[in-house]
Amino acid sequence: MSDPLVRPFMLTGGRTEPFFDGLRVETQLRAAPAALSAPLRFESRRIVELCQQPRSLADLSAALLVPLGVLRVIVGDLLTDGYLRIEHQPDELSVDLIERIRDRVRAL
Repeated sequence: MSDPLVRPFMLTGGRTEPFFDGLRVETQLRAAPAALSAPLRFESRRIVELCQQPRSLADLSAALLVPLGVLRVIVGDLLTDGYLRIEHQPDELSVDLIERIRDRVRAL
């Protein structure tokens, strides 16, 4: 039996715009040291677990099987609350990074 379907708007409380703007698919995120002990639930908890090492928004979207727009809202909340921080957001995209993003999008 497959996992039950959870509508994306349920994950974001009906919001479609993140509180924190400017996140790109290549943005590298890392969890704050105290984030694992925070009272987080569901996708937020999993994001913090995955971000113990830097992860891009694209990597998180593929790992969680969550649409990028939904993930931006959840990650934006975690950034606003101080559970995540931006590790790196390059000014320009390298060819290697573009190829990795392409591969991750194909994996979706």
